[in-house]
Amino acid sequence: MHTVTLGGLPVSAQGLGCLGMSEFYGAADWDESVAVIRRAVDLGVTMLDTAAMYGEGHNEVLVGRAVAGRRGEVQIATKFGVDRSDGSGSQRRRGRPAYVQWSCESSLLRLGVDAIDLYYMHRPPDDCAIEEAVGAMAALVEQGKVRHLGLCQVTAAELRRAHAVHPIAAVQSEYSLWTRDPEADVVPAMRELGVGLVPYAPLGRGYLTGSVRASELGATDYRRTNPRFAGDANRAVADAVVSLADARGVPPAQVALAWVAQRTEPLGVPVVPIPGTKRVAWVEQNAGAMDVRLSAAEVTRLDTLADRVVGSRV
Repeated sequence: MHTVTLGGLPVSAQGLGCLGMSEFYGAADWDESVAVIRRAVDLGVTMLDTAAMYGEGHNEVLVGRAVAGRRGEVQIATKFGVDRSDGSGSQRRRGRPAYVQWSCESSLLRLGVDAIDLYYMHRPPDDCAIEEAVGAMAALVEQGKVRHLGLCQVTAAELRRAHAVHPIAAVQSEYSLWTRDPEADVVPAMRELGVGLVPYAPLGRGYLTGSVRASELGATDYRRTNPRFAGDANRAVADAVVSLADARGVPPAQVALAWVAQRTEPLGVPVVPIPGTKRVAWVEQNAGAMDVRLSAAEVTRLDTLADRVVGSRV
């Protein structure tokens, strides 16, 4: 696994999204999830992505336990700012300095580490200006509790305002064969400012593998309510990925991930996808995507799929 630099932070060219190990995608299995994280690190997948809100802290504890004794081998990315603590199911987007400080110290405690490698603002705050929140994040860098700063789901204007306060290493956004929204707005600003892209859900929440159908998902699986999964309206998109994969003799997931991994040159920014999984077999398969190099003709075929997608991404 080669490395990619995000604003001065060297990370593995593919990371691991840990969200599904705690909630949103059906039942979680602690022991299997720990095994997945450790196997990922063995394979050179060393950037681990978590957040304070994932399982209300459960995910950070899980990641911390899984990498205990191996801290020097990994880069830990976590997030603050989406507050669900009132128990009602609502989400408050917070960014005032006292909250940022408390959130970071709480994450450090759950993770069991002295510093966070990449600390993201999970969403732009509703309770203060983005400059105020980034200023508080910058203070964490000065304190040695955070090494690099990131933002999630921001516009170009928000990125520019944040970057003027403190350099931003990466923007995390949903990005895949069927979700290319960042290209139109934030990517040009990222290119100008030297900011990397960290795509989450690069497999379209599993749909692009051709193996996921809404009718077969469990009652607690978030995808049952996702418009793109309804009625298999996008089956032709998944089938196109499967067809190309069959022709190449590789799994569909590797084709979808290879397309994302090869976006660095056309976008002009470093790209580090973070596919998520709860199974050792899938993390091994995903890591293998780094060995798949798509031809120009194959990329052209895949580039058209986003125009055929039915339904909003959330």
